[in-house]
Amino acid sequence: MRKFLIRVATLAAAATTLAVPAAPTTAAAAQGMSFRPLQYNTNGYNWGGYAATGSGFTSVSATWTEANATCNSTNDLYAPWVGIDGYGSSTVEQTGVATDCSSGSPVHQAWYEMYPANPVYLSLGSYPVSAGDVISASVTYAGSSRYTLKLTDSSRGWTFSTTKSLSSARRASAEVIIESPTGAYPNFGTLNFTSATINGTSLGSHGPVALDPSNGAYEARTSALGSSGTSFTETFLRE
Repeated sequence: MRKFLIRVATLAAAATTLAVPAAPTTAAAAQGMSFRPLQYNTNGYNWGGYAATGSGFTSVSATWTEANATCNSTNDLYAPWVGIDGYGSSTVEQTGVATDCSSGSPVHQAWYEMYPANPVYLSLGSYPVSAGDVISASVTYAGSSRYTLKLTDSSRGWTFSTTKSLSSARRASAEVIIESPTGAYPNFGTLNFTSATINGTSLGSHGPVALDPSNGAYEARTSALGSSGTSFTETFLRE
């Protein structure tokens, strides 16, 4: 299986509190791998979920419960995320939570990325995430090539928001996705996406393309959209 070059990123200083367990020594940011546009992924088929195409996308949002993943190998790395662009274009404005197995155990870490810039991983101390946490994510076009990326962990009571600029972004697609930059998914069981909207209306109303990640054989399966057009599941099949 092809592997992309691992770029080492420096972790932001993590301040722990009495309510937050000590941060693991190895985390997703240690790998520093980019979550890339679909065309740059392993075999070109490493996204699962839904992508709407067209023009003028201004917002995307979704909620999920962070899965209790089991590592198959230290190469396993994946993330649920929401984003604008990346399906047929060379940028992605995105945010989500990565689950990294490079230490041998799953480590959950919030991140955002304005690809082709490197991903930015949030402090494990200030923005902790654990399996079972309810995560809400959104990307909103703020005008003048600026994008607001927002993550909320309602189980932990924190919200992170930042606004970044990317002049080359085309706003040509919007997505609710799972992705593995290494092409190796941990066993995440079933991940449920809910409240998925694009431009303030249901994901389903935009006629999105359904994607199943595969590397010669399907690694996960994307369900049909629910009746409201705002929910679907991703089910792990194999690494």
